[in-house]
Amino acid sequence: MSNSYDVIIIGSGPGGYVTAIRSAQLGFKTAIVEREHLGGICLNWGCIPTKALLRSAEILDHANHAKSFGLTLNGTMTADVKDVVARSRGVSARLNGGVAFLMKKNKVDVIWGEAKLTKANEIVVGKSTKPVIEPQNPVPKGVLGEGTYTAKHIIVATGARPRALPGIEPDGKLIWTYFEAMKPDFMPKSLVVMGSGAIGIEFASFYRSMGVDVTVVEVMDQIMPVEDAEISAFARKQLEKRGLKIITGAKVTKVDKAANSITAHVETKDGKVQQISADRLISAVGVQGNIENLGLEALGVKTDRGCIVIDGYGKTNVAGLYAIGDVAGPPMLAHKAEHEGVICIEKIAGVPGVHSMDKSKIPGCTYCNPQVASVGLTEAKAKAEGREIRVGRYNFAANGKAIALGEDQGMIKTIFDKKTGELIGAHMVGAEVTELIQGFVVAMNLETTEEELMHTIFPHPTLSEMMKESVLDAYGRVLNA
Repeated sequence: MSNSYDVIIIGSGPGGYVTAIRSAQLGFKTAIVEREHLGGICLNWGCIPTKALLRSAEILDHANHAKSFGLTLNGTMTADVKDVVARSRGVSARLNGGVAFLMKKNKVDVIWGEAKLTKANEIVVGKSTKPVIEPQNPVPKGVLGEGTYTAKHIIVATGARPRALPGIEPDGKLIWTYFEAMKPDFMPKSLVVMGSGAIGIEFASFYRSMGVDVTVVEVMDQIMPVEDAEISAFARKQLEKRGLKIITGAKVTKVDKAANSITAHVETKDGKVQQISADRLISAVGVQGNIENLGLEALGVKTDRGCIVIDGYGKTNVAGLYAIGDVAGPPMLAHKAEHEGVICIEKIAGVPGVHSMDKSKIPGCTYCNPQVASVGLTEAKAKAEGREIRVGRYNFAANGKAIALGEDQGMIKTIFDKKTGELIGAHMVGAEVTELIQGFVVAMNLETTEEELMHTIFPHPTLSEMMKESVLDAYGRVLNA
């Protein structure tokens, strides 16, 4: 078999494997290099297995409130951490096998090992220093291995890893990253979560549902700092009702370790320090791109703050070399990586009408309880841009479906340009909002105005009706409030 390809992709996460499929569809001879597990972090240690854990937590939450639905459970509902984790890992293993099937189906060669760029169109693949983590995700049969491979186009899709703060580096035992938090061998009684982005808040929500005493420490003045301030405040109130302790405007400056516990020194902006003791600490202070040991420096590839610099189509400053996904910078989201990869390969192929990515239309979702979802400008950012805006709000408490579900705590907020009627932002908190947000994403991509949304018929009874009511509220025409 020839070691020469049209396209080689380094990394098989969501960005990498989707790009490989699209590349093959476009007629390119394609190969993908992977050092650890097909599907990358998202499928094996991120997006997918966390949702499986959170589903178990959601069912437990509902069971604990069964009486409010007129139901009586015979016996006590308890969580078996071993079985909860086993289900989560099984979900990942199933999808891992699915990626292997898709590579075979689309005739994409899989090269197993670690790739290093020697030229803009050449890589050397050596033995992986990161062995397959779990026996349920074995190296697929029939894959290629160590050697030199060439391609007209090489796309770097190596993803990201947890960021570590100096002096508070994860040790795998007392200080966890999402790797350890996803596979606990026991359920801690108490936990400190450092960072309240999507990863931190999702784990805080999961462990609280499991009965753990959770304290979240966030350096910014609000949790989920990228979200609209009003939505963040609403979410915080609901999380605190569930028993989470949240400290904002504070940072963990030091962690003392005992044999089987930690003490976090938490300093607030006024200089006051409190000590919080817990069984474990989760470090969730962000992620950083995997740019090391790829040979980028020797080729003169431009990087910035730990990520590869690209144009709107994934192109680097070196001809024939591209980057997509987390390694190419924020927002570090799986769906951004997938779309970025498709844009990149279609531009390479000369597909007509390919547009560069508009990052303002990338939705963000946090799967805590309550869920949070958003797209576009926050109210504060819209005002900072000098826009005149109209803002609409609608509460779950006025929606029939939400009340029937027993999920009447939430809010939908829409932001319109006052002059043009363009929808420029949508923000939600409450049950299933991560499934609702796509409606506003589609609307924004179609440059929909308030008039078109007002004339759209939403089915009844659904949670989606609140989306229209929020639009109507922005223009003083709300009907059911």
